Amino acid sequence: MAQWDGKSKGTVFGYKIIVFLMRNLGIRFVYIVLRFLAFYYLIFARSGSKASYYYFHKRQGKSKFKSVIGVYKNYYVFAQTILDKIAIKSGLEKKYTFNFDGEEILKDILKEKQGGILISAHVGNFEIAEHFLSQLDVNATINLITTDREHQQLKKYLDSIFTKSNLKFIIIGDDMSHVFEINNALSRNELIVFTGDRYFEGNKVMTQKLLGKDALFPAGPYILASRLRVPVIFVYNMKETSSHYHMFARRANFQNRNQQELLKEYTENIEWILKKFPYQWFNFFDFWKKEEGE
Repeated sequence: MAQWDGKSKGTVFGYKIIVFLMRNLGIRFVYIVLRFLAFYYLIFARSGSKASYYYFHKRQGKSKFKSVIGVYKNYYVFAQTILDKIAIKSGLEKKYTFNFDGEEILKDILKEKQGGILISAHVGNFEIAEHFLSQLDVNATINLITTDREHQQLKKYLDSIFTKSNLKFIIIGDDMSHVFEINNALSRNELIVFTGDRYFEGNKVMTQKLLGKDALFPAGPYILASRLRVPVIFVYNMKETSSHYHMFARRANFQNRNQQELLKEYTENIEWILKKFPYQWFNFFDFWKKEEGE
């Protein structure tokens, strides 16, 4: 099932390796090195490789051989997104281009002066979206909601070596203080970003089909988004070439307080993205509720 332990295993260490290589060898050469790094993870990151293989073989319907190749590509593209994030954070953003499919949606909701909730996923590279949005006439503060404590460790590490990000973080806590922070941010016409595809064991969950198979999702983002009476938008920032990204924004249409309808619309939107970018699904854990023998 889609149980996740709240840690992006090896992430900070992986960033340190890529930072070292980029500083000493340059971006172009690091892209070559990443091919070997991806092969290393294919062989030695067994749990992640197994989960990725299942995704390609069972959920995307690829052959066994193409699924193995898919796992390798999955790791390779993931490593590229990390390198891109580091490069942009170090002041090399002009080396990257992007186009935005849905720019007017964000502009329109900001004009409503009530903020908005963006629901993304562990696909593509959303954390660099702030750099692209700054080039547009979209003046918005972005607050990323996270339960990932290691994400905070990673942010501290990157801030220690590069220019600090304007991206804010709101940590979900047991004392529910994050709810007040979210309401305060919305009252300032800011954007709240959830990743709607990971949950902690013990937290309330919801079930919905994704790529033909039931999976569990965190209930919190969908309950909150369905009750706050603010616009809800699905957003993704997908890598198309070595230096070009494509941002997507789609406004959700659902009945107020109907969190299941919102989740269903979300999963349908994710399926659409994964058909276009199958190698950019970065959930390297047992996401689906598998039957015995799968």
